Amino acid sequence: MEQGLLVVISGPSGVGKTTIVHRVRDAFDAVFSVSATTRPQSKSETDGKDYYFISPEQFSEKIENNEFLEHAEVFGCHCYGTLREPVDETLASGKIMLLDIDVQGGIQVRDNMPQSVRIFILPPSEQELLRRLEARGREDDESIQRRFKDATQEIKLAQSSGAYAYFIVNDDLDLAIAEATAIIRESHNNAVTPS
Repeated sequence: MEQGLLVVISGPSGVGKTTIVHRVRDAFDAVFSVSATTRPQSKSETDGKDYYFISPEQFSEKIENNEFLEHAEVFGCHCYGTLREPVDETLASGKIMLLDIDVQGGIQVRDNMPQSVRIFILPPSEQELLRRLEARGREDDESIQRRFKDATQEIKLAQSSGAYAYFIVNDDLDLAIAEATAIIRESHNNAVTPS
């Protein structure tokens, strides 16, 4: 049975990460990781498909039992995390599993599963990142500036943390997707080839 591969793709808002993640998923028929969360389930969400909805008490218990590959408290109110068991099951089946998480999560995954492949998506420049955030037209200027500041800090942390082996500059979306796909294909082949 061939071994699966855990792939982490991170990057700040406005860098095109979500599009890259979805195209990579389609290219490999990869499994997209479902996060566990303590936030309430909305009417349109399905437990186990959109998220695993669990209580804060259950979440704390799982942290104590080391059941998460990575976890974080977001905006000081709700917790999110990647459970180990579904990841292990997916990898045992030989499939590629994709995690779309922030740098803090990427650092935790490096520590908990060093054999994972961790890719960070970069903007061509800070100016271009700011332009993309503004072009989305979703937020007021203050929110855009806050997002931009967060993004530049996230990039610095990704570059200094040693958590990411690969950095892809998304200057051309198709090229960035091709680069991510090539990295994953090569890593998967190396994972299944006996040395």
